[in-house]
Amino acid sequence: MRTVVSVLGIAVGVLLIVFTVGLANGSMREKVSREANVNAEIFFCPGGPICVGGSGAFRLPLSMIDEVKKVDGVKSVVPLGQKMISVSDSKTGQRMIDGINFEDYASIVNIKIEAGRKFEEGADEVIVDTAFMRQMDFKIGGGMKMWDRNFEIVGSYEPAAGARVKVPLTTMQKQLSTEDKATAFLVKIKEGRTPEEMGSAIKEAFPDNHVVLTKDMEELYLQSIPALNIFLDVIIGVAAIISSMVILLTMYTTVSERTRQIGIMKSLGMSNVQIVWIITKEALLISFCGIVTGIALTYILQFLLSYITTLTVEMKLNVILTVFLVGLLGGAIGALYPALRAANLDAVEALNYE
Repeated sequence: MRTVVSVLGIAVGVLLIVFTVGLANGSMREKVSREANVNAEIFFCPGGPICVGGSGAFRLPLSMIDEVKKVDGVKSVVPLGQKMISVSDSKTGQRMIDGINFEDYASIVNIKIEAGRKFEEGADEVIVDTAFMRQMDFKIGGGMKMWDRNFEIVGSYEPAAGARVKVPLTTMQKQLSTEDKATAFLVKIKEGRTPEEMGSAIKEAFPDNHVVLTKDMEELYLQSIPALNIFLDVIIGVAAIISSMVILLTMYTTVSERTRQIGIMKSLGMSNVQIVWIITKEALLISFCGIVTGIALTYILQFLLSYITTLTVEMKLNVILTVFLVGLLGGAIGALYPALRAANLDAVEALNYE
């Protein structure tokens, strides 16, 4: 029973590492994949802070669209408004929404209305991607509260691209008193041109603006959360300490209970190194079982989350290998003191131990 509890204790530490790291990376990649799924090769942003994550201001005048279109190789340009707003039906209390001109946006992104209809320009109406509709149990004709008033859900769309909730750009502009402005432009380039080539050409024509390739969005998001890697490293360190402490307690108790057996082994000629190795092997075996159990539990939790939510847990091979190394190292360190204590027991005293 003690061994089973020890395996489960290590499994919890492994679950803490794999699930937390996987959820952080998976959620980030899922968000980035939606941002990059707009089918445009370039985000054109105003100067200043990079316009990602809904934190950008409406500083791009729509009059610049015609100027960007004049750059040789540009096929089409579509304005986009992105804003992070406070909502009551989200666990984080916030949600990013897109403000779009549906026809222009759909011409690049190729989104289609799956149920209901598209919103009317200037109306308090929204469309939501189908996966998010299912997760939140939204219904066509239902309401969504934003900016202290009710917006009607008039349709669902596919595929998921950008923010999950979209409103008319004119409605967003009016709400934020930013008429005729956007946070970014989506730039579609002509066939035969590369994103790098066109990015350089647009940057040369508009040196005061930011030009972001959609394929570089992941790196940008990671840079916008500089403490994420530190947080994940701390989680891994804490889990390693938990595993070491569990093994230390388990093996210390095991050595105490087997004092007489250790005395018999020493009296039969077993060396101190052999005794240390026996204790260490048991600790490594318990650690291995705990690691495998923890990874299995993570896969089960990943399946359950993907079934009932839109959360993504990314199981990366390098993370799993790191968990194995950290877990086994923690087990070896935790077994070190009990193993040395067993090896240094006096054979006569150990034989008399009751």
